[in-house]
Amino acid sequence: MYYLKTESSFDSAHFLKGYNGKCRNLHGHRWRVVVEIAADQLKDEGQTRGMLVDFSDLKNALEDICDDFDHSLIYEKGSLKGATIAALQAEEFRMIEVGFRPTAEHFSKYFYELMSEKGFPIHRVEVYETPNNLAAYEE
Repeated sequence: MYYLKTESSFDSAHFLKGYNGKCRNLHGHRWRVVVEIAADQLKDEGQTRGMLVDFSDLKNALEDICDDFDHSLIYEKGSLKGATIAALQAEEFRMIEVGFRPTAEHFSKYFYELMSEKGFPIHRVEVYETPNNLAAYEE
């Protein structure tokens, strides 16, 4: 089995509605996303002969996704009042609504799915919420 890994990061804010602890408050992270792909065979012809995939293709795909989240407020659908959303939008804050609680666990599966949709043979995705704490997803 052959494996490749790449990583990217983004800075964003989030909060966990209904959580009884510090994370119920708006706070930020430097999210670090590590993507690992795997396959039994390497390409046997063309420019990528002898490769699993071109590293730059893998890296650029992950960076594009991370760039979409960079310097935004990520919030779960239904977790903010309409008036709060309107006020933040009036201030022109960049906000991204997601259909899941924005935890590292959910993000690891989310990035797994997005990178898979881009055609990469994803093996595992790790999402670091802090330098010492990570969540991972693999099928």
